[in-house]
Amino acid sequence: MLTIGLVLPDVLGTYGDDGNALVLRQRARMRGIDAEVKQLRYGDAIPESLDIYTVGGGEDTAQILAAQHLAADGGLKRASEAGRPILAICAGLQVLGTNFRAAGRMVDGLGLIDATTSSLGKRTIGEVASIPLIDGLTAPLTGFENHMGATILGSDASPLGRLTRGVGNCDAHGSRSPDDVGVEGATQGSIIATYMHGPALARNPELADLLLARAMGVAVDELAPLDIDCVDQLRKERLR
Repeated sequence: MLTIGLVLPDVLGTYGDDGNALVLRQRARMRGIDAEVKQLRYGDAIPESLDIYTVGGGEDTAQILAAQHLAADGGLKRASEAGRPILAICAGLQVLGTNFRAAGRMVDGLGLIDATTSSLGKRTIGEVASIPLIDGLTAPLTGFENHMGATILGSDASPLGRLTRGVGNCDAHGSRSPDDVGVEGATQGSIIATYMHGPALARNPELADLLLARAMGVAVDELAPLDIDCVDQLRKERLR
């Protein structure tokens, strides 16, 4: 049984990112792998032994609540230290970082990603696309960004992709740091984080399969291939 932890859907569930857990479950089941989604709501303990975790986006107040709860609980940190795959989207990226700006102040994150997030002068909304920069991904990444986060990566984190469209990780003045020019998202240890909504895994099946493979401890090419015409069509439309 593959167990997918959907982390705080009642707090970080504003933008439909819950769909990432459903995509993982469906792609596993289509391969004959028994899989279930376990919802971990605000106030619940976060088990450290699930196979994979997904964290979604939310507003400022929700981010602060999530950061406080996850820091006090400690389960997600222990899961990360144990090498469990974690996918974090938008506010989830910021919460897992070192600190982030919300409600007019800087808030401590979980410190699982070496990243600091301040605020853009203007909200960025629109399509975002990038060329992946991590092993196991070859297809362009595509999503929809809707954020005011200006995220700068530290030396322990690496970008997920190099931008071909959109804003991605950007500093508060609209320019990018020398080490962060034209990049999107972050990877560190077992964590993959991104500003891509969509949901991201519905638009990027290769990324979904990479996470599944990591959760199962196998190489991506060991997973049975899936041919889903509607997913291919969606990607063609969004990458145009």
